[in-house]
Amino acid sequence: MRLSQYFLPTLRENPAEAQIVSHRLMLRAGLIRQQAAGIYAWLPLGYRVLRNIERIVREEQDASGAQEVLMPTIQSADLWRESGRYDAYGPEMLRIKDRHDREMLYGPTNEEMITTIFRDGVKSYRDLPLNLYHIQWKFRDEVRPRFGVMRGREFLMKDNYSFDIDKAGATRSYNRMFVAYLRTFARMGLKAIPMRADTGPIGGDLSHEFIILAETGESAVFCDRDLVDKDILGRAIDYAGDLQPLVNEWTAQYAATDEMHDAARFETEVPAGRRLAARGIEVGHIFYFGTKYSAPMNAVVSGPKGEPITVEMGSYGIGVSRLAGAIIEASHDDAGIIWPESVAPFRIGLLNLKPDDGAVSKACNDLYATLRAKGVEVLHDDRDLRPGAKFADMDLIGLPWQVIIGPKGLAAGKVEVKNRATGARSELALDQVAATFAA
Repeated sequence: MRLSQYFLPTLRENPAEAQIVSHRLMLRAGLIRQQAAGIYAWLPLGYRVLRNIERIVREEQDASGAQEVLMPTIQSADLWRESGRYDAYGPEMLRIKDRHDREMLYGPTNEEMITTIFRDGVKSYRDLPLNLYHIQWKFRDEVRPRFGVMRGREFLMKDNYSFDIDKAGATRSYNRMFVAYLRTFARMGLKAIPMRADTGPIGGDLSHEFIILAETGESAVFCDRDLVDKDILGRAIDYAGDLQPLVNEWTAQYAATDEMHDAARFETEVPAGRRLAARGIEVGHIFYFGTKYSAPMNAVVSGPKGEPITVEMGSYGIGVSRLAGAIIEASHDDAGIIWPESVAPFRIGLLNLKPDDGAVSKACNDLYATLRAKGVEVLHDDRDLRPGAKFADMDLIGLPWQVIIGPKGLAAGKVEVKNRATGARSELALDQVAATFAA
């Protein structure tokens, strides 16, 4: 994409309403614009990031054996009355009526709807286990939305739901998703620590939040420092094998959010030098809740002897849009965003330092075409601006690599390459650039 033709409304000054780094940088870098309190439009650069995050989430869900569906955003209040949650959920639920005066709601989560889909489509234990997921917009009417996409009212979420014949099977499904989450966040360059958590309005008696440590996090977290340095994917993980030892290893050391924190246990179990009390950002939450929804909603299958069995369920959520903000909180500097390559909107920023020089422009255009032909995503800054302005914009939007072409280097057949994360600069022969990045 040529930057001269790209819709990228960057801001030079920090917006007054933005209180944390990710909100400031998402506004300044032209990723989002607020449309109402806690509701944002995603502009082209931000939407590319969102789609890359979604792609990684989808790939790991598919690898875990989950199957993708798509459920509507609007749900019938009758479903929630059937489960007993309609009156208990609270004012975060946006309740509405259609023209026929039927009570509806904008879904904050999908346990009820997926349970009816399962109930209507699965009759035998032979069809279990089953895990269904979707990536869909949700709405929760936060009393005080803030921090940009980190605490919005409308947000993109991956939620999935497991169905099993018994608790042992449900635990295996829970463990499989536990590991899938570790893989998902690691692929985004994030160190997400699983922590014991309150189940809240979802229900059940087993739950973990996946927390990224950050000063701006809303949750107080307490954990063993060893977990921060633990190698998440240091060995091959076989999804078909027994994952319980791996989950046990991760949950053996103390890690809990403020709701589940036991100060006496923390001091007893964790040596003084390893106790970490910090703030964190929740990016994922998993639950096992047994028959909380399947029992009242009659989600029953026939067992091996024809006996009725109420299925055991779990649910698993990842804040897809929240992750865009969380990644920035974890990866930025004073100049702007530093995107990990896996989620970056473009891999390379190609800077033409002298657009009115025919030789420089030809070299940039030829390299741009070659990179695109090789499948490398590149944003070509062909604007007629001073080099300083181009460097500032590229650092602000945080593309992993900058390839810089000017008259002096071109005369020697060289380009300058800058790594955004490290700041390291090097020279590379112009005719080697495409092959280097395509590899």
